[in-house]
Amino acid sequence: MSQEIDHKKELAKLKRFAVEIASEIHDIVEDTVWTNHVKMPELAEKLYNAVEAANTYKKEHSL
Repeated sequence: MSQEIDHKKELAKLKRFAVEIASEIHDIVEDTVWTNHVKMPELAEKLYNAVEAANTYKKEHSL
């Protein structure tokens, strides 16, 4: 049972990381899109990779 809890905690960390990136994108879009739009491609790639990592982890551990 403790292994399952550890996997759930790890998945939560991965998801939280993706949400933090999405939040940064949201802030740029909402507040500074005209000056910080250059950050969007890098953030989009980071978000894509973070979501892929979370989804892969979830699948690998049957969560």
